Amino acid sequence: MIIALKQGTEKEEADKFVLFMESRGLTVHVSEGETQTVLGLVGDTSSLDPRTMEAHHLVAKVVRVQEPYKRANRLFHPEDTRIDITADGGVHSIGGGKLGIIAGPCSVESPGQITGIAKEVKAAGAGFLRGGAFKPRTSPYSFQGMGCEGVDLLVAAKKETGLPLVSELMEIHQLEVFDEIDIIQVGARNMQNFNLLKELGKCGKPILLKRGLASTVTELLMAAEYIIAGGNDRVILCERGIRTFESFSRNTLDIAAVPFLKQKSHLPVIVDPSHATGIAGLVPAAAKAAVAAGADGLIIEVHNDPENAFSDGEQSLTPPEFASLMETLKKYAALEGKIL
Repeated sequence: MIIALKQGTEKEEADKFVLFMESRGLTVHVSEGETQTVLGLVGDTSSLDPRTMEAHHLVAKVVRVQEPYKRANRLFHPEDTRIDITADGGVHSIGGGKLGIIAGPCSVESPGQITGIAKEVKAAGAGFLRGGAFKPRTSPYSFQGMGCEGVDLLVAAKKETGLPLVSELMEIHQLEVFDEIDIIQVGARNMQNFNLLKELGKCGKPILLKRGLASTVTELLMAAEYIIAGGNDRVILCERGIRTFESFSRNTLDIAAVPFLKQKSHLPVIVDPSHATGIAGLVPAAAKAAVAAGADGLIIEVHNDPENAFSDGEQSLTPPEFASLMETLKKYAALEGKIL
């Protein structure tokens, strides 16, 4: 249930009202906007009569939330959430009018590879560096990542360039080596690893949550709900394509999911055009479509030698191709009223 308090309600009065709701066994999520305070009630609200509640002198409106996701719901939090990372003497943001660009190789391969790419994507305008140290692969014989050594190389690239880091975590014990990783990625295969999501709810780091290969947007939002319910509301949703009957591309980019998620949730939404298409030549078009659809950011694979990449070279842009795309995206961002 959502309760919107009347404009001008004093904080002291609002706090007393929250205590009253909590005394009835409910958990109250408070969202303070510029002009109005909204209370999200979680728990058994069946005994609350909306008409009776609306008769209270502080209450402007009462709405029952039908969707199973509560804290991720825009009704609970009307204003867009923005994820801010302080690094390199500045603030790097995703959401809230900021178009965040995450770029880098699928896998960390060597010191020169990751640091060289980091410098080039930063020069082109990327705000975050991605790189896989632990790699979930379909085949047990494929490159599984450099592990802890790969994390160390990412940290070295961060010290060299100042770019905040985004990397995928597969098991909760890996958090021990993720101190310097700024945004933890939960891959598509782990989207419904609920024990992992619960543990990440106790983590203060932002979580980039990728949509599962065959998951609905509601299931994506419910996965986000697990993290937020655990106490961590710094969640970024990622549309990365879903598996359909079409076979010309690696996945099928569900572009309509972007405006739908923006409508239903306050969480920032980004798109991964690299995994969505699996073809480097299609990445620029998919990236432009994502920004035009209202995405808050992009995560793009960039490699300085795609033909010899340890993984996903066929969908990786070269640094010059990425730089060219960034020039185009600046125009698209401006049209959407976002700052790149």
